[in-house]
Formats: sequence, structure tokens, C-alpha cells
Amino acid sequence: MTDPILVAAHGETQCHLLPALANRHGLITGATGTGKTITLQKLAEGFSAIGVPVFMADIKGDLTGISQAGKLSPKVAGILQERGLAEPEPTACPTTLWDVFGEQGHPVRATISDMGPLLLGRMLDLNDTQQGVLQLVFKIADDNGLLLLDLKDLRAMLQHVGDNAKNFTTEYGNISPASVGAIQRGLMQVEEQGGDRFFGEPMFDIADLMQTADVPPKTPAASAPQGGSAPRGGPSTPTRKGVINILAADKLMNAPRLYATFLLWMLSELFETLPEVGDLDKPKLVFFFDEAHLLFKDAPTALVERIELVVRLVRSKGVGVYFVTQNPLDVPDTVLGQLGNRVQHALRAFTPRDQKAVKSAAETMRANPGLDIATAITELGVGEALVSLLDDKGRPAVTQRVFVLPPGSQIGPITPEQRQKLLADSLVAGVYEKAVDRESAYERLKGRSAAPANAPAGKSSAHEAAPGRERTMAEEAADAVKSGAGGATRDAAGSAGGGWLGDIADGMLKGSGRKDSILETVAKSAARTIGSSVGREIIRGVLGSLLGGSRRR
Repeated sequence: MTDPILVAAHGETQCHLLPALANRHGLITGATGTGKTITLQKLAEGFSAIGVPVFMADIKGDLTGISQAGKLSPKVAGILQERGLAEPEPTACPTTLWDVFGEQGHPVRATISDMGPLLLGRMLDLNDTQQGVLQLVFKIADDNGLLLLDLKDLRAMLQHVGDNAKNFTTEYGNISPASVGAIQRGLMQVEEQGGDRFFGEPMFDIADLMQTADVPPKTPAASAPQGGSAPRGGPSTPTRKGVINILAADKLMNAPRLYATFLLWMLSELFETLPEVGDLDKPKLVFFFDEAHLLFKDAPTALVERIELVVRLVRSKGVGVYFVTQNPLDVPDTVLGQLGNRVQHALRAFTPRDQKAVKSAAETMRANPGLDIATAITELGVGEALVSLLDDKGRPAVTQRVFVLPPGSQIGPITPEQRQKLLADSLVAGVYEKAVDRESAYERLKGRSAAPANAPAGKSSAHEAAPGRERTMAEEAADAVKSGAGGATRDAAGSAGGGWLGDIADGMLKGSGRKDSILETVAKSAARTIGSSVGREIIRGVLGSLLGGSRRR
């Protein structure tokens, strides 16, 4: 059984987070400057100590200190003595740094196809009509085996669909040029915010978040004799700690939609990738959503329902999700109802909305007969909180007014030299640094449009008429068959006329008194196959498996 994590205390009252119930998710709320970041760091440090990897976004740039052993300042030491709390033991956690822009950490990338039209529509703030057009573009690309990997792929695909909208109307529905233009403008804005560095390959592997590392045990200087010899018994067994994954989000916050979409994509990836494991003695991964209000601000109903579904079901995958925000009203009720572990810091009731938030927070925490929760929320000091964690039977414990324990790691950011050392010693050093740009929709569409202009002038058709001789009807029909087959292969929504064209060519060639060549036989057979709806589906399936059937290769 994994030891519980001591989060807060006051006198003899102690609040422990049970690792077996940590995947019932949680909520950390409070006004600015009340201690939410310290609570987050303390929880992350506790999870790492029991071997649980953690992911969290560093909004203010001060969470990287968790990678270094802390040194207690005289001011904090005085506060701890005043509150009757023991000083924390200095500790450092193994840490991996990530950055969407690749500047303060290892690059994080996702492909357009993997992100999907729903999350992209959320990022671009599309209306229902534009969202529908974007879904059609994804469908057309998928049917034609065109990989959408980065922004230029999607922009080229949008241009192709917009330019040939009439050819897709019958099979896919109306495609408004205005909607295509609106999506293109949205993509330009995302690109200006740095989104072009987020989309691409190599794609981020979600398994890299769930790593552990051996940390050598500390040998106190006092444990060795003055002669300098080490104590007998050999070296101690190293401790296996969970790796803390920190996303540099200070610049990412300038593009809040990109930030929110990225975090939602990661949560969806975890949900879709991880197997069902049921209840474990500790989580496989704990995920912290800082500034959680950005996830739900102006979010469409379909997206909120998706978040609720993932939060509800990701528990069985062994993942704990913790939302960190200033106001509990920032989280929809459908999601709030899934968060069992609560740490409530001070709220200021200066406005009607603040008063409503205080009342809501007080009513959703388990009552304590000796504590007026609503009044206490407005009286809490820095580092003080109302805590209600799940007990061993999964019930919310009685709310206690306690002090959050300070972490043993450094409070505050690390130096640039320490950051460079972390990057060099990382478990994924060199894996994601170099971008890969393989053939995808952009290259294929641009290559297709340039092919006629670049074709060698000296090449001619195998049946092109010799000088001074007119081509026979049979030769023209045979060429038509081959060109029809090739066109239908390139476009899975090709014409159904291959069958009758093949029959005409077959009759003409028989009348000419010569046998079909192998090329002509294959061409006519392909044309007849493509002429039927079943044939079109076969070709589409083959192209999809060859060019875009798997999400990752």
C-alpha cells in the first residue's frame, strides 16, 4: 500500500491525500496570491515521491524550482514556527521541460489530423457552418489519402477544396467559399501566434509523460565517521521517483485558445491511448490544468460535453486530473461534480459574482459543525486553506481549516544554466528537437498542379499519331481508358463512366483485329472496377491504408 501524501495540517489535524483515490480528480481554487501555486507544487512533489509522473503547465514561470532542492528562508522558517509546522526536508524532483515553441524546453508537436476538426474549430473560434466545412475538408482529405500534418497541409487542402467546390458538392454537400476564407484567416492568426511550430512531426508521444527515474539516496554527512569511511552495508537503494513534466506556458498564454486546445488535446490523447486499468494503488499520471477557466471560456456545448466525458472516464485509465483556477464558478457544474478532492484558498467577496462564488464553494464542501465555511473562505490567510479530501471509503472528509505544508523543493524559477543542464540530461534529449517534413497533402497537391507544366516536351503518348498519320478511333479510346483509370485512382470520388468507356474501347479494339496489350487489359479492368461504387470504395481503402491509414508511423 502506497503511503498517503500529507498536504496540510493544523495542530493535531492532518489532511492526507490517499494515492488510491487521487484519480478521483481534484480542484484547487483561490484568489491571486493566496497560495495556489505552493499547493500545486506540494502535491506534485508528493506524487513524484511515490513514483507517480506529473504534468503541469508553468503559467508564471516559477514552477521549475521543483527540480532543485529548496533552501528555507528565515521568513518562511519563522512562519512555520509560528504555525507549529515542521520544516520540510530539502528535496529535488526529476524534471523534464517542454515548450510548444521549443525555446525553454523540448518541442511539443501534434499533427493536424490527430488534433481533429473539433479541437481545431475550437481553436479557430468557428461557427457551426464553418465547423461543418472544416469537417468536410478532413473527410475529403481522408477519402483521398492526403495526410494533414502541419498548417501548410491544411491550408493547401482548403485551397484545393475551395477551388474545386463544385466537384465535391454532390458527394459531400455544399462548401461555402466564405467559410473556406474564414478558416484560412483563422489559420493565419494561429500561425502568427506561433501555431506553425506546434503542428508537425515528430509528433509528441504521450508515453513520454509517464516516466520515472532513479534518484540516489542522500547520505547525511553526520552518518559517516570522522575518519571519512562510509558506513558498512553498502550504498542504499535508490528511490524511484515520478518525473515532473513542466510545460513552459508564459508565452503560450498570449495565445489562450492555442493553450486551451493543446491541453485538451493532451487529455484526449491520454484517454484514447491508455488501456483500462480500473482502480490502482496509485495513479499512472496526474495532470494539472492551471488557469482552468481558459478551457471553458466561450467553449461550445459539444466541447464541454467532450471534456466532461473524458474527465468522467479517464479515471479508469489511471489518470488523475486537477483543475487550478481562481473561481470555482469557472468550472461547469457537470465537470465540478467529478472532482472529489478539494483545496479551497481565500476568496474575496468584493462583487456580486464573488459573493456567489463564496456561497457556491461553501455549499459544495462537506459541512463541519464547528466551522462556518462561508465566513472562513473570506478570512483565510496566505497559505491557509479549507481542505476536504476523500477518505478510504471514497467519501469527502469533513472540511478542515488548515495550513498547506511548504514543498521541500525550491520555490521560484531556476537559472538559465540550470535549465540548460536539465535539457541536456533529459530522458528525451535529442528526440524532438529536429522537425521532420515528409510528403503530405501540401506536397502532393502542389506537385499535382505543377505536373503538366513540368512534363518533358519530348515525351508523348504510346499511341500518339506518327507524323502524317491520323490516330485511329481505337487508339483514342484506349488512351481515354488509361487516362480515366489514372484520374479515378488519384481521386476516389472519380466519375462512374469508366465501365462504359472500357466497353467501347474493348469493342473497338476487337474490331481492329489485334489483341489487347497487357497495359490495355489492366487499364480497362481498372476502369470497369472504378466505374462501380464498390470499386471506388476499394481504391479509397487502398489509398487510405497506403497513405494515411495509420495515425503514427
